[in-house]
Amino acid sequence: MSVIAKLELLPEVEAFLNKSPFASFVGGKEFPAASGKLIPTLDPGSGETIAEIHDLDASEIDRAVDIANEAFPAWSGLTQPERSQILLQLAAAVEKHKPIIAQIESLDAGKIQAQAAGDVQNFVDTLRYFVGLADQVQTRTKLDSPGYDAWTYKQPWGACAFIFPWNFPFLLIGWGISPALAAGNTVVIKPAEDTSLSALYLAQLAKEIGVPDGVINVVTGRGATAGAALTQNKNIKRMSFTGSPEVGQLVGEACGRNLIPVKLELGGKGAAVVFDDVDVAETAKALVGAITFHSGQVCCDATRWLIQEDIYDEFVAQCIKLMKDVKIGHPLDPNSQMGPVVNPKQCERVLGYQTKGKAGGAECIYGGGAATVEGYEGNYVNPALLAGTLDNVAAQEEIFGPVAYLAKFSTEEEAIAMANDTQYGLANSVWTTDNDRAARVAEAMIAGNSWINAHNVFAQGVPYGGVNKSGMGGGVLSVETLMDYYRSTSVVRPL
Repeated sequence: MSVIAKLELLPEVEAFLNKSPFASFVGGKEFPAASGKLIPTLDPGSGETIAEIHDLDASEIDRAVDIANEAFPAWSGLTQPERSQILLQLAAAVEKHKPIIAQIESLDAGKIQAQAAGDVQNFVDTLRYFVGLADQVQTRTKLDSPGYDAWTYKQPWGACAFIFPWNFPFLLIGWGISPALAAGNTVVIKPAEDTSLSALYLAQLAKEIGVPDGVINVVTGRGATAGAALTQNKNIKRMSFTGSPEVGQLVGEACGRNLIPVKLELGGKGAAVVFDDVDVAETAKALVGAITFHSGQVCCDATRWLIQEDIYDEFVAQCIKLMKDVKIGHPLDPNSQMGPVVNPKQCERVLGYQTKGKAGGAECIYGGGAATVEGYEGNYVNPALLAGTLDNVAAQEEIFGPVAYLAKFSTEEEAIAMANDTQYGLANSVWTTDNDRAARVAEAMIAGNSWINAHNVFAQGVPYGGVNKSGMGGGVLSVETLMDYYRSTSVVRPL
């Protein structure tokens, strides 16, 4: 008997998986690949195939965009209250089906099931947030221009395209499409080929509760073909990509050639600057929790820990003690605290950076290497702590796994310089009881986001985005995000 067969799956999840192979979902119906080509999607916790998805070609991606554009006039033509009511019904349906979606997400992405449930609720909360904001938007704004009757008029763009990664499939869909839909755009979603199942479930659920056909479309396939075709399509009106800087550059180039506005949320190499006045045990607990959350597959994570020298040894001892207690296991095991990484390629990447880091002079002060989970042949790695100089490859490049790199500092100025010694600029944190120092350091670090005495904080209404190698084109979760999905027309009449 397979490992999957032994897992306690919800009946609804079993019924959903039994529909495999999964076609894309476009225009309110299944949209299979004419070639019949399929891509297996695996359970990262066992390595077993749980389903197959259709692999679309470029012409099929183009047709999906056309269908989204065809649906746009009717969707944008609804009144805001009419559109909001439909989207709130979708939010309620997702919330009702949260246990089902969470288990699908857990099985597909290797997420601890409770964390996956949190991601689903985040989707619900995000959609409701942007619907509420859209209800308050004044589409016409009178301008004070002597001698003229002038105003601006805001309206949605059309079909907006989204390419999402495999680490937070459902949560990031919520962050991406919620403002676009609330503003009256239609969307084409390209999930990662590793983690397409929750997106397909969402599209089918949207159909069931009455979202008009063609408003929410999900296209499946490989990034190099289906994803590339979507970025190169001249009929999309906006593009949003979340993923690696390397692929983000290709997406930006393609959109630039077609003069299509693009939002890029890319990788990070965040610093946590820890001063010697903190509660060492509590700060260590918070940072170990951050680096082991979703096996460190978090772009904004704190992966460089800069510790003031007077507390360095005590801090390291506390971290080692905590990491020894982390329970690694299958994501559907309720006792698991850290699951697998998403696929064998990612497993090799994490282990490879540990090897390269040590070869470059870093000291492995705890953990590392592959982990063994009894009964499962999944992609498990042990959390690791490396230490050394910041010119090490493991301190400079994004690993995307449960690996933190530690270094000492003596002064505030030195800490800031060390934090900014990176090509990235997504998110950092500063840990201190001195509020004035916290504010100074937070403002001096070069990144889109600085957090104080916390890490990975996403508050509604607070912009979140990156600079430098971590992205461009605006952030998410704020009023500014919603306004990205309206285009503005100036209207002028001489008096």
